[in-house]
Amino acid sequence: MSNSAKAEAVLALHRFGMGPRPGSIAALGSDPRGALIAELDRPLALTAANGLPSSAKAYRTVADANARRAARAKQAQQQAKKQQMAVATVASSDQAQAQPDGQAQGYNEDKDAAEMAAKQAADAVPDPGRPMYLQEAKLRTEAALSADIGFAERLVWFWSNHFCVSANRIQSMSGAYEREAVRANALGRFVDLLLAVEGHPAMLFYLDNLGSMGANSTAGINRSSGLNENFAREIMELHTLGVRTGYTQDDVISFANVLTGWTLVPPGADPQHGGDFTFNPRLHEPGGQTVLGKRYEQDDVEQGRAVLRDLAAHPATATHVATKLARHFVADEPPPALVEQMAKAFRDTDGDLKQVATLMVSSDEAWRGPPSKLKRPGEWVVGMVRATGITVVDPVRFTGGQELLGEALWRPPAPKGYPDDEASWIDGVGRRLDVANNFAERITGMADPQAIIEDAFASQIAPEVKQAVGRAESRQQALALLFMSSDFQRR
Repeated sequence: MSNSAKAEAVLALHRFGMGPRPGSIAALGSDPRGALIAELDRPLALTAANGLPSSAKAYRTVADANARRAARAKQAQQQAKKQQMAVATVASSDQAQAQPDGQAQGYNEDKDAAEMAAKQAADAVPDPGRPMYLQEAKLRTEAALSADIGFAERLVWFWSNHFCVSANRIQSMSGAYEREAVRANALGRFVDLLLAVEGHPAMLFYLDNLGSMGANSTAGINRSSGLNENFAREIMELHTLGVRTGYTQDDVISFANVLTGWTLVPPGADPQHGGDFTFNPRLHEPGGQTVLGKRYEQDDVEQGRAVLRDLAAHPATATHVATKLARHFVADEPPPALVEQMAKAFRDTDGDLKQVATLMVSSDEAWRGPPSKLKRPGEWVVGMVRATGITVVDPVRFTGGQELLGEALWRPPAPKGYPDDEASWIDGVGRRLDVANNFAERITGMADPQAIIEDAFASQIAPEVKQAVGRAESRQQALALLFMSSDFQRR
C-alpha cells in the first residue's frame, strides 16, 4: 500500500471512524471510502445486550426498588416510635418534670436515632439503576472498541447526542433508550428515527411531557393544570427544523397541544406495562390544531405522528441535519457545498440516513481539509484505547474518565446535547494529560508505543511525534506523549 493510500486510510479511521487499531489500516485496503460504505450494511444490534432489560422493565425495576426502600424506611420509623413510646411509659412524670433539659435532649436523640434507622433500612435495598447504566455503558463502549472502522458506531453516537436524554433525569432508561430508539433506526429513514425517539418514554420523561395536558382536556379541566411547551419546542428547534426557520410561538403552543396525552404507563398502575409509552386521551387537548400553516384534525396519537412526519420532510430539517452531520464529522465550519449535497440527498431519498452518510464519505469535499478538528473527549478516549488493541473495559473507570473530561456518558448539560466545536472543548485538553498518563501507567507492560505507530498507524504519524516518542525517558512517558499528540487529538 502506498503512503498516500495509507494516509487516506488513517484519515478515514479518524475522521469517520473510531480511530486506528492494530491491523485496521491494512483491512481498509486501497479503497477506504468503499470500506466505510460497506460497514453501513452490517447490523448495528448489540448481540450481547440480550440479558439487559428493556427501558420499560428497567424503569419498573427501579420504581419497585424505590417503593421497597420507602416501605422499609417507614417500617423502621414506626418501630423507632414504638420503642420511644415504651421508654416514655417507663419514665416517671416526676423525673421528666425535674429534668426538662434532659427530656428535650432525649427527644432529639430519639428523633435522630429514628431517622438513622430509616436511612439504614432504605439503604439496605440496593439501587438497580446504577448497575444497569454501567452495563449499558460497557456494551456500548466495547462495540466501539471492537468495530473494524467504527463509522456506524459514530453515527449511533451522533444521533444519540442529537436526540439526547440525560441519565441525571432517567438513569435506568438512558442506555436502553439508545439501543431501542437510536441504534435500531440510525441507518434507516429519518422519519422512523424521529417517531421512535419522540415516542420513547425516556424522551417524554426528559422533556417533561408526562403531565402536560390541554386546558380543555378532561384532566386539564378537573385539575386546573397547564400545558408544558418544552417537548414541542425542542423537537422543532433542536431535532428537526433548527432555530430561526420560520416557526412561531403560536406554532410551538399548537404543537404542544398536539402532543398532550403522550405519556407513559405509571409503574404502580400496571406491574406488567409500567414504563411503556401510552396515549392518554384524558390529557389530550381536543380539536384540531394548526402547525406551520397546516391543519391537523386527528383526535388521537396520530395527530402528533402526522406533525412529526411533516417536520421530518420539511426542507429546513434536511439542511439542519446535513449541517450538524457535516460539522460533527468534517469541520467546525463545514464546506457549504458538502452541506448542500447532503441536504439534497436527504430530500431526494425521503430522509434515508444511510444514503446521506454514503454521500458524505463519497464526496471529495469531506476529505479535502486537513485533520484539524478537535476530537470530543469520548472519541479521543475510545481512539486511545483502540490503538492498544484493548476491547474489554471496566465501565466504572471508563465512565469516570469521560466525566472527568467533561463529557459524562448520557449526561449532557442541556437538551441540545454536547457541543461539536473546538471552542467548547479546547480548555479541557489539559485534563486529558492526566487521563493519558493514568492510562499509560496501567498499560505500560502490555503496550509498545513503537508498535502502535507501526501497526495501528502504519507509521503515518508526524516525524516530530516519532522523535518525541523515541526520546522519551520511559515507556509510560512515550505512550502519554503519543496519546496527547495531534495525531490522536485531531481528525
